Amino acid sequence: MAIEKKFVQEGYVKASMDEFFSKQLSRAGYGGMDINRTPMGTQITIYSEKPGMVIGKAGKVIRKLTRDIDRLYDVDNPQIDAQEVRKPELNAQMMASRLASSIERGWYFRKAGHNTMRAIMNSGALGCEIVISGKLTGARSRVEKLVNGYIKHAGKPVDDIVDEGFATAVRKLGTLGCKVRIIPPGAVLPDSFHLKDIVEEVPEEAAATEEEGSDIEKLVETEAEGEVADEEEAEEVVEESATEEAEEPAAEGEASEETSEETVEEATEEAPENAPEEPEPMEGLVDEQRRLMDDVWQHKHEGYDYWHPIARVHKEDK
Repeated sequence: MAIEKKFVQEGYVKASMDEFFSKQLSRAGYGGMDINRTPMGTQITIYSEKPGMVIGKAGKVIRKLTRDIDRLYDVDNPQIDAQEVRKPELNAQMMASRLASSIERGWYFRKAGHNTMRAIMNSGALGCEIVISGKLTGARSRVEKLVNGYIKHAGKPVDDIVDEGFATAVRKLGTLGCKVRIIPPGAVLPDSFHLKDIVEEVPEEAAATEEEGSDIEKLVETEAEGEVADEEEAEEVVEESATEEAEEPAAEGEASEETSEETVEEATEEAPENAPEEPEPMEGLVDEQRRLMDDVWQHKHEGYDYWHPIARVHKEDK
């Protein structure tokens, strides 16, 4: 036999066996089959919603199916195995059979199609397509198509990813064909892609320089804040002293100067032995007066007519 005829014969046998099983196991929820030819024989796997009905009592049904397959299709040592379908909503053949049976029971085709599609998409399918053709509402035949999600129609992904199922519904007006195509969840589509986040690695030397720069900036900021705070305190003290001097009369100002000189002399006389040494006079000061108060040397002079610590920074010295 030529290789072409062999492929045609194998395809015909597989299609005929699929139709045979769908008729014999319609009540068991037939969901498709797989054929695997081995040196020991032909392994046939049947997927159904109720595998117990495929096996039968004490294996009676499955033995009958094996004898029929061996007699009808001339298959070498057929071995049939039944497996359960965990999610019937993701099996195209099962959903096509359910859609056909619901239409035969009298459901309106559009309602039956939308209910079937809703069940498929709620189970996690990536895409679904339902095609119902025949005499739907009148004497003329037409086609109704329902699509949801992502579906492929051409190319190799159709053979690898898309699951197809077909069933017929016999009504008084005529026979309706129900075709269901499903893309199951987790299928890798050919045009899918993911963006990857690339993290740039910074060299150790660059990272160290950046840390040093940040530390220097922090030090500069703290110093600037300290200088601003000192200037604000000095300005507040100057304003307070200016208002006090404006309120006091001139005579009292002279008396206060005499008393301040006396207090300075008393303070210098009564200063303890551990008192701090008197600092050297500052250049450029006119009419400078000094006193020791609470172990702190204070002075006042032209431009600062109030007692203040000698260590304070003067505006003229900045």
